[in-house]
Amino acid sequence: MPRRFQYTQLDVFSGRLFDGNPLAVVIDADGLDTDTMQRIARWTNLSETAFLLTPTQPHADYRVRIFTTRQELPFAGHPSVGSAYVAIESGKVRIGKRSLVQECAAGLLPVRVDGEGASRIIHVQAPSATIGRCDEAFANRVADALHTPVNAAAIRKVNNGPVWIVCDLDEAGIVRALSPDLPAIAAICERVPAVGACVFGREHNSNTAMAVRAFCPADGMPEDPVTGSANAAIAAYLQETNGLAAYGQRYRASQGREVGRNGLVEVNVDITTSAITIGGACVIGVHGELRLN
Repeated sequence: MPRRFQYTQLDVFSGRLFDGNPLAVVIDADGLDTDTMQRIARWTNLSETAFLLTPTQPHADYRVRIFTTRQELPFAGHPSVGSAYVAIESGKVRIGKRSLVQECAAGLLPVRVDGEGASRIIHVQAPSATIGRCDEAFANRVADALHTPVNAAAIRKVNNGPVWIVCDLDEAGIVRALSPDLPAIAAICERVPAVGACVFGREHNSNTAMAVRAFCPADGMPEDPVTGSANAAIAAYLQETNGLAAYGQRYRASQGREVGRNGLVEVNVDITTSAITIGGACVIGVHGELRLN
């Protein structure tokens, strides 16, 4: 007899279907081993697939494992936001509960829930980041790959579960006009190693403070539509470089327009604790059953 699992696909960081970043979630996935999870993630062919599991820690409300088409990640933003949303919608977490705890490979992460139903916004605290500087030779390779000038002072390697190469390009117009050399970015990321390179620049006269793009060709995703961990890494970068004043402690980032998406990420930095949360809306497009022979 085939094994049957509830299966949901939703868009994260948008309240409108076909915007945001698509995520597959397999519910009650305790019976699946790591190899099968990875095979399912390759089959969905999305940037990430999440598996909801029974928590092993007493203070956790649910547990999640997160896979790209190539590897398991200790943390990722849009799977964390989307998994919390699905945990509520599927009854694994009580509707109306405002403070949750997610268990994942990166540890126990606080989750805040604002609103209900279609207006629900999920905020997830990202793991603490470690930040490393880059030398001129590395900056030159990144600049060549991005096809735009960037110096070493504007680049950091940020590890908040995944490792990101974070680049400040100053202006949103530069970010949106990029046409990078993706094989070159893949080679850089494989060498670091990093999951991808993310770039950002300041918006003007917009309802968003920042434009963001994230390139992950080494992980099978030329450009990720909307990326929670990258936005959290950018916030950590801004704290490190004293650049947060230009954006504020709480700001909204725009990502995904260049790939036909229009995601919005709510970013909040607690100045006292340095905790960074990323949040957004979700909308479910598919709910059904996954059958495995």
